[in-house]
Amino acid sequence: MAHLTMRDRGIGAAGVDPSPQHARVSRDADGRATPSRSLSVVVPVYNSEASLPLLCERLAPVLQRVSAMYEVILVNDGSHDASWRVIENLTRRYDWIRGIDLMRNYGQHNALLCGVRAARYDVIATIDDDLQHPPEELPVLLDALDAGFDVVYGAPRAQQHGFLRNAASRVTKLALQATLGAQTARQVSAFRAFRATVRDAFTEYRNTYVSLDVLLTWGAQRFTAVPVRHDSRAIGTSAYSVFKLLRHALNMMTGFSTIPLRLASLVGFTFTLFGIGVLAYVLIRYFVSGGSIPGFPFLASIIAIFSGAQLFALGILGEYLARMHTRLMDRPSYVVRTSVQDAPEDGRSSRGE
Repeated sequence: MAHLTMRDRGIGAAGVDPSPQHARVSRDADGRATPSRSLSVVVPVYNSEASLPLLCERLAPVLQRVSAMYEVILVNDGSHDASWRVIENLTRRYDWIRGIDLMRNYGQHNALLCGVRAARYDVIATIDDDLQHPPEELPVLLDALDAGFDVVYGAPRAQQHGFLRNAASRVTKLALQATLGAQTARQVSAFRAFRATVRDAFTEYRNTYVSLDVLLTWGAQRFTAVPVRHDSRAIGTSAYSVFKLLRHALNMMTGFSTIPLRLASLVGFTFTLFGIGVLAYVLIRYFVSGGSIPGFPFLASIIAIFSGAQLFALGILGEYLARMHTRLMDRPSYVVRTSVQDAPEDGRSSRGE
């Protein structure tokens, strides 16, 4: 596989020297370059019985080309169809596929966290189960990772969603950018690759609210994004609605950031200044005109404005109190029902054909 430089891929250096010593390539007896990396691919699965076999068929030649040792971890996130039965069949067909069945539907990021923790190899990649992320684009992410980055996102050249879904996705990315404070956050996607050492930063994380992208920032700072193809969904419908995306954005803002609290403080300070201004206006009017401001609507409007500001601030505080309450209950991020094709004790895996 020809190694492409960062310049070839059009990737910003972001202060990292993309020198070739990061590439993990060995030579065979004929002098040909062969990959020496080990790779774990994590796939969260939800109602995807029709697309999983095709996904694995397309992943097989790609993994054989880019990895010396590899595995695919299919995490069934409480599917209502026959996805788990399909996963069991795939583990019997391919010895490099492992299956994990969760007790119920915990959410995409919770399922990803489960698979990431179960991954055994040096590089971890995540990809959706709906084939909108072409497996053939995986080498693009790995090339960027070999150039010295810790986390690489596959940013779609063109989103294949509806207007409302795209708008909600942009809101989620803006919330993530506010949480992370990084411009790269606008280019995040579920198609990512990162070094397994990054997960050491969140091995003890235990919460029902999970954002893998936020957790990755706890252990790495060298992020980048590369343009990849994004196909339209040919099988099934997306489980991510506009409402779920907006809720995920809210969870990120209140679960991993203090920005909403600062916003509440700013609102309170602003309306305090507004109240002082109104008081000054009333006093000036009294001393200049010799009378108070007539009319009930003026008073009612002022009360409504201040009441709204107070309720807004209380609502934000309530969100944080709810997060604290959930955290104190110590509910797990996920619970595994069963797994198939577990890793052998020596940690080795054959290269399935």
